[in-house]
Amino acid sequence: MKVLKFGGTSVGSVQSISAVMDIVKHEHQADQDLVVVLSAMSGVTNLLTEMAELAASGQEFTAQLAELESRHFEVVKQLLEIPHQNPVFTRLKIYFNQLEDLLQGVYILRELTAKTRDLILSYGERCSTLMLSRMALQYFPDVLFVDAVEVIKTDSSFGQAKVNTALTELLVRNLAAESKDKLFFVTGFIASNDAGQVTTLGRGGSDYTAAILGAALTASEIQIWTDVNGMMTADPRIVKKAFSLPELSYTEAMELSYFGAKVIYPPTMIPAFLKKIPIVIKNTFEPSFEGTVIRHDCRNSNLAIKGISSINSISIINLQGSGMVGKAGFSGRLFSLLAREQINVVLITQSSSEHSITFAVNPVDAERACQLMEQEFELELAANKLDKPVIEGNLAVLAIVGENMKQTPGMSGRLFHALGRNGINVRAIAQGSSEYNISVIISATDLAKAVNAVHDAFFIQFNKTLHVFCLGTGNIGKTLIKQLKQHTEFLEQNNSIQVKIAGISNTRKMLFNSDGLSLDSWQDELEQYGQPANLQEFVARMKSMNLPNCVFIDNTASPVPVTVYEEVFKATISIVTCNKIGNSASYSQYKMFKETARKHGVDFFYETNVGAGLPIIRTLKDLMVSGDRVQKIEAILSGTISFIFNNFKGEASFHDVVKTAQEKGYTEPDPRDDLSGKDFMRKILILARDAGYQMEAEDVEIENILPQACLDAQTVDEFYAALLAEDAYFNNIKQQAENSAKVLRYIGKLDDGKASISLQMVDESHPFFSMSGSDNIIAFTTDRYKERPMVVKGPGAGAEVTAAGVFADLINVGAN
Repeated sequence: MKVLKFGGTSVGSVQSISAVMDIVKHEHQADQDLVVVLSAMSGVTNLLTEMAELAASGQEFTAQLAELESRHFEVVKQLLEIPHQNPVFTRLKIYFNQLEDLLQGVYILRELTAKTRDLILSYGERCSTLMLSRMALQYFPDVLFVDAVEVIKTDSSFGQAKVNTALTELLVRNLAAESKDKLFFVTGFIASNDAGQVTTLGRGGSDYTAAILGAALTASEIQIWTDVNGMMTADPRIVKKAFSLPELSYTEAMELSYFGAKVIYPPTMIPAFLKKIPIVIKNTFEPSFEGTVIRHDCRNSNLAIKGISSINSISIINLQGSGMVGKAGFSGRLFSLLAREQINVVLITQSSSEHSITFAVNPVDAERACQLMEQEFELELAANKLDKPVIEGNLAVLAIVGENMKQTPGMSGRLFHALGRNGINVRAIAQGSSEYNISVIISATDLAKAVNAVHDAFFIQFNKTLHVFCLGTGNIGKTLIKQLKQHTEFLEQNNSIQVKIAGISNTRKMLFNSDGLSLDSWQDELEQYGQPANLQEFVARMKSMNLPNCVFIDNTASPVPVTVYEEVFKATISIVTCNKIGNSASYSQYKMFKETARKHGVDFFYETNVGAGLPIIRTLKDLMVSGDRVQKIEAILSGTISFIFNNFKGEASFHDVVKTAQEKGYTEPDPRDDLSGKDFMRKILILARDAGYQMEAEDVEIENILPQACLDAQTVDEFYAALLAEDAYFNNIKQQAENSAKVLRYIGKLDDGKASISLQMVDESHPFFSMSGSDNIIAFTTDRYKERPMVVKGPGAGAEVTAAGVFADLINVGAN
């Protein structure tokens, strides 16, 4: 015997009902004994509720009633052979007439009782089940339409009736014995009390009906057919990476269902749980998919958790006061009151001092709960032993669930790291001693972000997604995106990271897409669909998108983006930047960036501020955190000046070498911007600060390379003319170096807390003697590297190596 339950979406249209019939035919061939339980057509229960409320308020409901009739009649016309249609139309019309009389009575009395509401709602299941049972007669000879009112008996708690299990099982078994070999089509959701009055089984009632029948008939399996592929690791509408779980234990399924997983409802499982009957969740629209099996003998899983569920709207009530401390029975008094008034408490947490209790309830119950508490504890409130209860709304519950949690250390740490890293504040926490569930209350606006972040943290077989917002589409920005495209597969396979460009902006236009812009056509999309660029709006939109694992990348050389760094950090978004202006401005700003990033638990990476793609900042940081002490730093950190002095030898003139450097694109349009040493100064300043020195730009001594006449030239052409006129000056310096077997190097130095940049002559014993091209080089002399400095050398300029450095910083954010 199998019990098959089909939900509202499964019987909601002509196409879905056809799919249901195909499923029943397939299952009937394999198992002769079937019970089919049906919900009302999708939307019908809501339509019936709307009509009842309209009637109770004295408003017309005839349009909705006509819509209800039309939907059912249309299905009959399309799926039932013409000779068999009239008897079904007649029976349905009787139902609709009864319903209209009921609604008319409500309209006249202006009163809608819970008992009347249950009777009105019962027509949804009666109509759908009648229709499908008559359609089934076209394929099966012995079909029996069963109104569950006749066999499922409950108390008189209308709206949420409690089942009389013993009597119900007796009636179900008697029916099965009297109607052997018949295919039962049973109404879900509805039942009746001892007086024969219609009751309903509450939320998920049709699932519950299936479980009741399955338990009574000792079914081999209960199948719940819905519109998703079983129970998933998270709500697929929130988490696109969510996947179906092949198996769950009853406990895991109940925990997930209790905290918002709407595929199945907790009461459904209790009858099956007691009889150890497997429950299979399957998709009506993809019947070949295996779905999820909920069973008592669930096999061991390698997943730390089975799923993440959530309730997207919850309120918490805080009660505190000295009158609670050491007061035996206080909690019992509070929660007995709420239970007596049918107010469901979702989650409870209490301080160890017993000074406060926080509990979560449905928002519609919050105000009434507070009123009841104020009445119950009137004396304590008057004596100031209790504070007035406080409601906090706009909250949500997130819960991680899994039996393996109790065997896996660090579950709480992983959960709270994922939440904290994304700036999600936890208002309350609850964990049972069984360790099947850890629940947290957070802001409702953060729920989607939180669920995605936690899913990334626990289901490591999937790639972590970084949502990147890029400023700047010049050489470095374009090259970075090109590198991301080239290495997408490598990142996924080797780093378990997926990078999505969620926003991009240049000085003209900006564009956003939470699903990620195309790495192939982003330039065309930006040009065609981009809105006018505005930095403040760019940051505001980035914050409002509220995506997990966000990174802000500044690929510009402008001082303007630096003004928003603090705001970005406070939004719990990491920053990667090749823009050295921020870190080389005032020391107070540099320190503020560092402290703000640390305070908000995000990263601030700027490796490319000093040596493009060379690991200079990272090397210095590693030396410092390992307890080493920097004694001296020497460096050539200008690729432009490095190229000039590497090629200023032999017969070459200084004028010609500078001209060649400009032609190759190594210099700024005005070469004096490089030769002034200002850019070099910024790099030395950043290194000095990272080495622990509180230093300002004016503290760096810069020796000028150029004669005053070159500096005073009004145009670039005049500069080159002055440079040519000073040929003897530069040749003299070159000759002095060559005569002493030395080479010219423009070297920055940090020694004993003093920073300087000067033109020096070095011999072959110096690590900077052998240089070529536009290479950068840096030597760290430390307590550990005293006799022979640690040297880092390589290309220090160019879009490819700079973008590669930004890329590496981005991946380091992902690793954190």
